[in-house]
Amino acid sequence: MKRILLSAALIATLASCKNEKATATPETATDSTTINAPEAASLSFDNKVYEKKSKLKTGDQATVVHLEITEAVGNGTDSINNKVFRTVRDIVHFGEGKSTAKSYDALIDEFITDYETITKEDTFEDMPWEATVKASVAYKNDSIINIKLNYYTFTGGAHGYGADTSLLFNAKTGKSIERDALFKDKKGFTALAEKKFRAKYKIPAGNINSTGYQFMEDKFVLPNNIFFTNKGLLLLYNHYEAAAYAEGQKDVLISYEEAKPFLK
Repeated sequence: MKRILLSAALIATLASCKNEKATATPETATDSTTINAPEAASLSFDNKVYEKKSKLKTGDQATVVHLEITEAVGNGTDSINNKVFRTVRDIVHFGEGKSTAKSYDALIDEFITDYETITKEDTFEDMPWEATVKASVAYKNDSIINIKLNYYTFTGGAHGYGADTSLLFNAKTGKSIERDALFKDKKGFTALAEKKFRAKYKIPAGNINSTGYQFMEDKFVLPNNIFFTNKGLLLLYNHYEAAAYAEGQKDVLISYEEAKPFLK
């Protein structure tokens, strides 16, 4: 009954959300976000795979780009597909400036070309690069679509970078929903999230960074990515967002019952 009441509230609010700019995403934590929710009649999703390897090396030493992309089909799909593509492009693109790629194939070619150019110019560059992205529908009902991008990139250095990104869309219109548009009382929700975060990770009262965390300005903030799950809202902090890389991703789950007073 609690979930039914929440769904009714979300339907009334999220259906009116306007198209807003995107939010900027532990692998085991986000796995829990995937559920078999009913699909809205006007939208469906197809999965497509894009892959290419550099010919400079073979086998495990070959630079590879592998993209698994869920693409929306039906009304309002342009907004969803364009947002997913732009986000993937920002993830895969190497170097300064912005990518000019207009398709996944072009984006892959761009990455491979950058690798081959640098490798030919620098004989000390011997490590293969990698870019792997999986975009999937993590949660979907008649009000909201939550697409998760799980990715890993390596372009040299001590280690690569893996993360998860949450993209939220209005299921009726396909328009993007900004994270903060979910809340009518963001301050109150942030206070609740901090209380639960401190409890989970055993952080005493006082400076939030007193036990080694790295929140900017020593102040707790919400993560860039919030996932809808069958149990509640999953707040996910990627590497470096709240702690050092070695500490991994951090997350906290807030049930819909607890979150309801703060949601629009």
